[in-house]
Amino acid sequence: MKQTCHLGMLTWLILAGAMVLIGGCSRKQVIPATSALSAPPEAETPLVPVPTITITASPPAVNMGQSTTISWTAENTTSVYIDQGIGKVESSGQRTISPSVSATYTAKAEGPGGDATASTRVTVIEGAEVTASPPRTVPDSEFFATRVNHVYFDFDKYDLRADAIVTLDQNAAALKERSGIHLIIEGHCDECGSEKYNLALGDRRAQAARKYLVARGVEVDRIDTISYGEERPFDPGHNEEAWAKNRRAHFVVRDGMSRANTSKATGPSQVPRD
Repeated sequence: MKQTCHLGMLTWLILAGAMVLIGGCSRKQVIPATSALSAPPEAETPLVPVPTITITASPPAVNMGQSTTISWTAENTTSVYIDQGIGKVESSGQRTISPSVSATYTAKAEGPGGDATASTRVTVIEGAEVTASPPRTVPDSEFFATRVNHVYFDFDKYDLRADAIVTLDQNAAALKERSGIHLIIEGHCDECGSEKYNLALGDRRAQAARKYLVARGVEVDRIDTISYGEERPFDPGHNEEAWAKNRRAHFVVRDGMSRANTSKATGPSQVPRD
């Protein structure tokens, strides 16, 4: 009887131990494969704008010895080059040429986003007249108002900015088309600084624009200059936005005004403050 009890007790202990082992195993945590950390998404590379460029010739066909104007505009570029001897140019501008033979002019724009090209053809006709509709006669005043533009300067400066050079190149090309137009370049300043200083600075601005036009082939005796200093603001405001508009060289047609009447005292000879 005792032996039977011992055997029963032993059997019970074995079963109890097995249950403990099974229960312990069932409590082991299983990490699902899907709980692994995923890699962070890759950062998107910002898009770099691709350069664009256009180029035209006006007129596209000329007689031998006549001139045509090459015009171009480029965006998103760091350099622009035109073949046929023109070379490196600003991103936008014009160039008057007198080709001796027909040629294709190709402009190439390069920038961080790549490069782009555009072409225009100029046909030179030998021994024949170019057939074209007669152009509308545009008065000099209307021509001047639409083709000649003003240029602007930085604070206390009279040297030409890059945008001013582009504008003056276009002005020179237009003025060479109408040799009968005589003009006055007015020098203007903002209201900062004394009257005498601003008169001197306005004179230097007008002279800088005149010198550049003469270097581009406009006859020197067609251009007079005058300085108004701060007397004639384009914008009457009293803030930087208004002052930036008033620091300019202003172009007007000289209509019957003698050169003596365009002189004006410019104050001290030293470089003034705006």
